[in-house]
Amino acid sequence: MQIQESGEMYLETIYILTQQKGHVRSVDISEYMNYSKPSVSRAVGILKSGGYIQVEADGSILLTETGLEIGKKIYQRHTLLTKVLIQLGVSPEQAAEDACKMEHAISDETFQALQRHLHMEK
Repeated sequence: MQIQESGEMYLETIYILTQQKGHVRSVDISEYMNYSKPSVSRAVGILKSGGYIQVEADGSILLTETGLEIGKKIYQRHTLLTKVLIQLGVSPEQAAEDACKMEHAISDETFQALQRHLHMEK
């Protein structure tokens, strides 16, 4: 099943919040993404039915192995692309915004080539 860009953004957010807080609830996602609680609730339901997350009895949201893989991948792309754009002279705010768009569109092949290229220059 192919996950949509919005699903990737939610998984990235859950990944980030898990790293920061240790546990995540829908309200945390809502606050972080500045989305309404009903929107987050709907997305959580979709991600749960897709096997990307588990929702515990206490409302805690956990990434499954597949969800973790996707969330981490998108976060790594965002981080690297933001750094590259800043190095090219783009403002940090604009770099982060543009990286957010690019992280979903760039192919695995291109991203891996970019990683290799940047590591060779160091």
